[in-house]
Amino acid sequence: MMRSESRAFSQEQFRARVRFVLVLLVLTALTLLARAVQLQFVEQDFLEKQGDARYTRIAKISAVRGSIYDRNGEALAASTPVDSVWASPPELIRAADQFPRLAEALNRDKKWLEQLVTSNLNREFIYLVRHMRPSDAQQVAELKIPGVYLLREYQRFYPAGEVTGHVLGFTKKYDDIGQEGLELAYDHSLGAEPGAKRVIQDRYGRTVEDIESIRPPRPGAPLITSIDLRIQYLAYRELKAAVQQHNAKAGSVVVLDVDTGEVLAMANQPAYNPNDRDQVSPARYRNRAATDIFEPGSSIKPFIAAAALASGRYHSDSIIDTSPGFVKVGVNTFRDRTNLGPVSLTTIISKSSNVGMAKLALSLPPDLIYETLRGFGFGQVTGSGFPGESAGLLNHHSHWKRIGTASISFGYGVSVTALQLAHAYAILGAGGIRRPVTLRRVDEPVVGERVIDARVAAEMLRMMESVVSEEGTGNRAALVGYRVAGKTGTAWKAENGGYSTHKYMAVFAGVVPASRPKLAAVVVIDEPSGQKYYGGEVAAPVFANIMAGALRLLGVPPDGLEQLPETTLVQAHRGL
Repeated sequence: MMRSESRAFSQEQFRARVRFVLVLLVLTALTLLARAVQLQFVEQDFLEKQGDARYTRIAKISAVRGSIYDRNGEALAASTPVDSVWASPPELIRAADQFPRLAEALNRDKKWLEQLVTSNLNREFIYLVRHMRPSDAQQVAELKIPGVYLLREYQRFYPAGEVTGHVLGFTKKYDDIGQEGLELAYDHSLGAEPGAKRVIQDRYGRTVEDIESIRPPRPGAPLITSIDLRIQYLAYRELKAAVQQHNAKAGSVVVLDVDTGEVLAMANQPAYNPNDRDQVSPARYRNRAATDIFEPGSSIKPFIAAAALASGRYHSDSIIDTSPGFVKVGVNTFRDRTNLGPVSLTTIISKSSNVGMAKLALSLPPDLIYETLRGFGFGQVTGSGFPGESAGLLNHHSHWKRIGTASISFGYGVSVTALQLAHAYAILGAGGIRRPVTLRRVDEPVVGERVIDARVAAEMLRMMESVVSEEGTGNRAALVGYRVAGKTGTAWKAENGGYSTHKYMAVFAGVVPASRPKLAAVVVIDEPSGQKYYGGEVAAPVFANIMAGALRLLGVPPDGLEQLPETTLVQAHRGL
């Protein structure tokens, strides 16, 4: 009896336990099913966002800054691809054991890397190295260290180096943002806008899938300048040689196209290489031709003479008595090197007589001189748009006294830039038509403004040709086969409220060919040392060398063959 009861109890216990297990299994299954429903439908968006946060990134799409070219398509500035190595400190710290390998690949010290990472654990992005060569950066990527990534960027490169440095300027060292020169002036069009996209990356930072485009990249627009690299090189070479030869402090050259106002060359010394940022300092990179002002000395005399011709009271053969070789204005006495006596206005220009120019200016209404100088662009920017260009200094005639009028007639009391002076000579060469100066290539005819009668401009050019004759002060600017119209200038430099008697600015400015001017150029040599310091000795030969090469490069036909010896013409004919 007891056994049967025990057997019945055991069977009942077994069934109860089975039912209990079944209930547990059913409850577990229902729980899992409910959780699955919750994950699939209720918390789907949350989970997707969490997954995306771990594996998706917003990737930058680099865009290329616009290239800069000379007028003939030669590259002056371009952006080359480089890679920057960056890291996410919270990720990278988990691979601290890889720091020695990473530091070696980056060519950095291990302690530097450790300090950089540990001090930025609250940041998601830090640069490790900027602008590595792609081949070197690839070696870093091949280490496959979590939290280390590559970013494609671009570095600015200037093929001509210091030859075009002052014109082009430069961008920031690591960011393509213009800082000086044309890079700054046209940053709004040269500058690129990077794009952005959402991507999925693996644990090594490699992109495995592009999800969506957020913003397309916008590359910068190219800039075609007015610069002719061939002439630019000529100007750079000849100016550098002259500054070294005369142990000068500095120098500038500007070459303009008379018909369009285009700057074909603009060079300065001392120069700098924009590819070597260790050289970049304000004293070296400022464009002296556009920013530095100086008193032009006798190179301003053609414009005073132009005012005299425009008055109708004078012509090229008008006689001015310079006796006895000096003139007294107030308490000041101005002298010529020799007493020229009664001479024509043309001789006043060719011999650069200060006495004759002072007497001429004092005989004219001050407002006529002032308006003439303003018409030639003095006291105004040239319209080039170059950053920091100076307008020079020309006081209103109402502030002039007799001594001021006399001083201005031979280039004191007025200040100009080399670019401004070249512009004024280009106006004379253009027959009295003023066109704005431009650093961009011009493909259409440029409409200008007449500022002086064409007859006056033509007569002035003929007078300026005498400067380059054997008897003139600028005979070293003469060219074989071409007629040259120009003017020398030598001015004492202002110093300590007065003028130094041993520091000079040597200048030569002119146009070629004189019969139909194509080019206008100015050469300025700052503080030449030694026995030679006159503009005709120091600056004129530089002008001649540059213009000889430029006219040949541009294929400008000669206009002075009748001045050549007959034997030279025969030799030239046989060489054809």
